[in-house]
Amino acid sequence: MVRARRIWVAAAALLAVAGASPGSAVAQGQPHSTAEELTAGADGTLPPGWGITGGRSAPQLVWRSDRPVPMGDARVEFRSGGRLLGTPRPAEDGRTFRLRLDAGHLRPLKGLEVWSGGRRLDVTDRSPATSAARPPAPLPANAVDPGKPGSYHTKTGEYRLKSVRLPGFAAPVEMRAVVVAPTGARGPRPLALFLHGRHYTCYKGHSITGDWPCAAGTKPVPSHRGYLRDQRLLASQGYLTVSISANGVNGQDGAAEDGGAQARSSLVRLHLARWADWAEHPDTAPAVVRDAPRADLSRVMLVGHSRGGEGVNRAALDSLYPPPAAQDGYHGAVRWTIRGLVLIGPTVFGQNPVPDVPSATILPGCDGDVSDLQGEVYVDGTRAVSRGGALHSAVYVIGANHNFFNSEWTPGQAAAPAEDDFPDDPHQRDPVCSTHSATRLTATQQHRAGSTYIAAAARVFLSGDDRVRPLLDGSGRRAPSADPARVLTHAVGGRRDAGFLPDGGVSVTGARLCAAIDPAPAKTCLRQGAKGSSPHFAQWETDREAGRHAIALRWTRAGTPARVRVKNPVSLSGDKALALRLFVPPNSRGTRLDVSVTDASGHKAVLGKVRIDGLPGSERTASYWAREIRVPLTAAGRAGLDPHKIKSLELTPRSGSGRAWLMDAWGWRPGLPAVRPAELPRVDVGRTTVAEGDSGERTYRVPVEVSGHGSGQVRVYVLDPVTGQGEDRLVTVHPGGHDIDVPVVVKGNTRYGTDVTHDILVKAVHGAVVGSYRGGITVHDDDPAPVMTVTPLADRVTEGKSLKWRVSLSEPVDVDMGTAFTAVAPATGPELSTKDVSARWLGETSGSSPDPERPLSKVPGGLFLWVNIPAGSTSTDIGIPTVKDRVREPAESVRFQQLDDRTDQPRPGGLELTGTVLDAS
Repeated sequence: MVRARRIWVAAAALLAVAGASPGSAVAQGQPHSTAEELTAGADGTLPPGWGITGGRSAPQLVWRSDRPVPMGDARVEFRSGGRLLGTPRPAEDGRTFRLRLDAGHLRPLKGLEVWSGGRRLDVTDRSPATSAARPPAPLPANAVDPGKPGSYHTKTGEYRLKSVRLPGFAAPVEMRAVVVAPTGARGPRPLALFLHGRHYTCYKGHSITGDWPCAAGTKPVPSHRGYLRDQRLLASQGYLTVSISANGVNGQDGAAEDGGAQARSSLVRLHLARWADWAEHPDTAPAVVRDAPRADLSRVMLVGHSRGGEGVNRAALDSLYPPPAAQDGYHGAVRWTIRGLVLIGPTVFGQNPVPDVPSATILPGCDGDVSDLQGEVYVDGTRAVSRGGALHSAVYVIGANHNFFNSEWTPGQAAAPAEDDFPDDPHQRDPVCSTHSATRLTATQQHRAGSTYIAAAARVFLSGDDRVRPLLDGSGRRAPSADPARVLTHAVGGRRDAGFLPDGGVSVTGARLCAAIDPAPAKTCLRQGAKGSSPHFAQWETDREAGRHAIALRWTRAGTPARVRVKNPVSLSGDKALALRLFVPPNSRGTRLDVSVTDASGHKAVLGKVRIDGLPGSERTASYWAREIRVPLTAAGRAGLDPHKIKSLELTPRSGSGRAWLMDAWGWRPGLPAVRPAELPRVDVGRTTVAEGDSGERTYRVPVEVSGHGSGQVRVYVLDPVTGQGEDRLVTVHPGGHDIDVPVVVKGNTRYGTDVTHDILVKAVHGAVVGSYRGGITVHDDDPAPVMTVTPLADRVTEGKSLKWRVSLSEPVDVDMGTAFTAVAPATGPELSTKDVSARWLGETSGSSPDPERPLSKVPGGLFLWVNIPAGSTSTDIGIPTVKDRVREPAESVRFQQLDDRTDQPRPGGLELTGTVLDAS
């Protein structure tokens, strides 16, 4: 068994990745700068920067960056040919990422890429910068400005409780928080709880890590203290605020299938439970809580930044619909009511927002971490899922980055090292987001805007102040306290009723019903290669998705209408306007459209003319984002239309040519309805590992739990373990039922191979919610591995000839196998240098030049050899070509040691490749 751990097995696709043939070696180098260069070459090499390693039954695809990748909230993803392979785990060096492979990667792979939050990591963008963007004109000021401080003085303090253990995490997680409270406030006060995102955890001087617990001599990064400005503003207005620390989650969530969302939810609810205890028994509370007004747990707002946004969304879901006990770290009663959520640059890996809790999602236009602005799904993803009364607002802040909403993530303000997350390349200034661009906000401007809109959400969600609603719901008003930030909003829910939804079975003429996510260019809404991306079309974990559509308009002359017809007429009776969420290409100006509706009897009315400009955008921003455009319905009444039976909507371009995308259109009226969460079924997918066995055939089923009340519809994606493609089906679920039935047939054998994963994804469609959205069955290969040995073929040669070794297995297996070696200094004597080997071979294996001359063990970034033994074979040969020169020199040696895949260091007692090269003269 010890010997078996020294070798690895890779899926058959690995040779397809490399284009390799038996006897070839694949070497590690630095990333290339263009996508074309990343394609595997015919010479049998993986793209520089990539390699293959692993442990017993655990092959791994490895990518090493030429620079550290900052710890952030977006997941790092490996993709091949545009398809998601998986999310690799980072090593401690911050440069190396490993993805475990299995038989699910037997398909041919091509065009390996590394992505994070919609941004490519393994290329350097050298495309020419576009012209400088102009910010839009300021909106009219709202009647009430929630960014102005209130009348209360504030008091700040901290509490620290006993750490807690959360499922799946080895180390306890801290229970630490900073409290800012109003002084002199009478009666119970609404509570706002803040949760920071995934950031570095420990620091000392200029050194910072993601460890947990923190090593001796280092301090925890105080990310929870980064919202003090927001807390003080809210406390001055009479709200009680607490910001909790989550370093213990950040340091351990790398292996969590949901990115740590459930753990963050548990942590939030553990704090809320303490606040409920302290409200009932003030004498048991920490001093800072005893000195504060009593918390009103019937009015709670959660504020989450980045992965903290996904965490508080899950906390709201779990508070309404309890999760399975086995996966939850909180097991008490729910003694609070969450009235609203503020989500700042959030992740949404599960794409399952809680539909019946109002939310405001802040989208930073220059987000360099969650760059695709996937948080838009917290708005779009709530359509038609439940009652629709909860207001879900998107707040687009032009020129804001990801980090500066937290002062502890801001250079010059943070205690620990901090950085601007938007990559400001001096060789390619971004016209929108570079530091000195006209549209880019300073850290102080950005944080002030964030504070203002968090306070706006508190006024609307906790205090029911309808005068502040126009700042959140697309009414086109601004809060002067946020100036000079340009802040735009749109929304769904609230007092929007029946309308035109592309996902609702519409027919389209004069335009195209397009898919948000689809590999076919003819079907997708926004093709790859567009100058920028759209938050509305942020990609999930499937290569295509049913039920996510928009309507794409493209015209070359004015007057050609695009018509959207619904199957059943909709009622706009009592509505004041038709609210359209519509966008045009970034930086475009002056797009003009006529908007008209037709009733079931064929009567038509032109409601009005609209003009829409694109947002400031570049190739690196997600600026294809919908503006809310409202047209009054008065013309429909004058034309005698039946408001109860509106059958179609028309958009007629009045510009000579252009493009536009319609997300949806709704009947709108002002005001806020009372929000009553529906009793819904909840779906949670689990994961089970089973042994392959030596013989026979057994059938297992993916574990799925349905709890709650009523029935609802979800969409289930079953991912093919060979191709990775997902087949979807619409399923009606009932609590306690087994409506989602995914059988997995396992055939036993005695051949050594890989583990195989069979995964499913679940997304809510109507009348249901989803907690744990991903799971499946992992089939563990339980057969012993063969023994690997090295035999010299030519380990003592004269210069100009090749050193050769044979790497062998004790028996053939049905999967590719291999190992990795790294150059180290020989035990004695001079070492072979970069001038002693083929320059082409050196470049292909390491990306390095022979100049300046240096020993092979000193090649920058390391010199790695990756050896593959094809399935069915028992050996492969590997060689190092040397060159003949006219320099008289002594015998020189080379030594390669087998790598330990767990540490990326030479394995003590592992295999070695050693050789000597003699002078030809």
